[in-house]
Amino acid sequence: MNTLQAQFKLKRSSFALDTAFVAPLRGVTALFGPSGSGKTTVLRCLAGLEQAQGRMQLGETTWQDDASGLFIPAHKRAIGYVFQEARLFPHLTVQRNLEFGRKRLPRAKQTAMEPVIDMLGLGELLRRSPQGLSGGEQQRVAIGRALLTAPQLLLMDEPMSGLDFQRKNEILPYLETLHDELEIPIIYVSHDIDEVSRLADEMIYLEQGQVTAKGPVWQLLARLDLPFTHGGDATSLIDAVVAGHDDEFSLTHLD
Repeated sequence: MNTLQAQFKLKRSSFALDTAFVAPLRGVTALFGPSGSGKTTVLRCLAGLEQAQGRMQLGETTWQDDASGLFIPAHKRAIGYVFQEARLFPHLTVQRNLEFGRKRLPRAKQTAMEPVIDMLGLGELLRRSPQGLSGGEQQRVAIGRALLTAPQLLLMDEPMSGLDFQRKNEILPYLETLHDELEIPIIYVSHDIDEVSRLADEMIYLEQGQVTAKGPVWQLLARLDLPFTHGGDATSLIDAVVAGHDDEFSLTHLD
């Protein structure tokens, strides 16, 4: 089975989650929707931090199945989790923060640090302390620490929500690199349609704890029955290949 399959039900006094979806095992799937729609709750259920009713299977590996009484706790799931705040250890250098994630694994399963350091541009930061880093730099370190746990699934909970415009532009190219180079699925929570259109392949749209739309990002952006396709934030996405440039008229030709 080459998909991530999840089905969760969770009731609270003021909120009910009842959702099911399938996501590919490579690329970025965005959980998108207004505040309070259940995005972070779904992420926590995937991580095993919330025990909802339901089932979860990652490829051939089942992490939850109520029918058989199976529930793998969070610390035994091969996940990397990046929160809204970087949550770095302030008393450790960048290098030792990265090593902390790696040392969670048996030595035989530890991966080399250099590819992650290169992919996220962390080479010049290794000897610095977290207090001296910008918000974007801290998040890059947090992502690196998560990747060095050798996850089978990377969960990202609005990693740019606390960053200003400049810092977002600083980190976006690195997130695009993750999209291109990682061979694992990334579930990316956001309420920013620009982030989603730039980073994600698939989108799952949540409202009041339920999936109301899902599919390729470009497809959902063109659906006029969805609320985010109206107003000033409306976005269209065109999938094309650059065929040439017209210097005289400053035009680019797309096929």
